[in-house]
Amino acid sequence: MRTFSLKAEQIKKNWFIVDAKDLILGRLSAVVASYLRGKHKPEFTPSMDCGDYVVVINADKIRVTGNKLEDHVFYWHTGYPGGIKQRTLKERLASKFPERVISKAVERMLPKGPLGRQMLKNLKVYGGETHPHAGQQPKVLDIASMNSKNVKRS
Repeated sequence: MRTFSLKAEQIKKNWFIVDAKDLILGRLSAVVASYLRGKHKPEFTPSMDCGDYVVVINADKIRVTGNKLEDHVFYWHTGYPGGIKQRTLKERLASKFPERVISKAVERMLPKGPLGRQMLKNLKVYGGETHPHAGQQPKVLDIASMNSKNVKRS
C-alpha cells in the first residue's frame, strides 16, 4: 500500500456558513477548527492547508454552559509595571469586537506555526447577520443538528 499525499494543485476549497446563534462556544469552535483543517475530507493531508473557508455569523449570540460568563477571565499584560489587565467572557461578548471570542477559541484548536496561521486566514467571523461573502455561495453548515448538546436552550 502507498500513502496518499495531497498536492497543492489538487486542493479544492469550499465555502461554508455557520449561524452561531445559541450554539455552545467550545463545540462550535471544535467543528469549525476541524473544517478549517480539512479533517472532514477523505483526502486530508496533515502537512497541507486542505481545509475549507468558514464564515461564522451571529458571533455575539453564542452561549456557554455553567458560570463561564462570569468565571472565565481573560488576562493580558500591557508591558508596563503593574500592567496586568483582565476581562470576563461576558464583558468580551458585550464589547466592540465579540467575534474575537470565537476566533481566539478556534485559533487555539489549530496547529501552531505557519500552517495554523494560514488556516486561520480561512475563518471569517462576523458579529451580526450580514457578511460580504454571498458571492462565494457558501453552503449552510448546520452544527445544531449534528448533536443535541451543541445548542443551549434556556
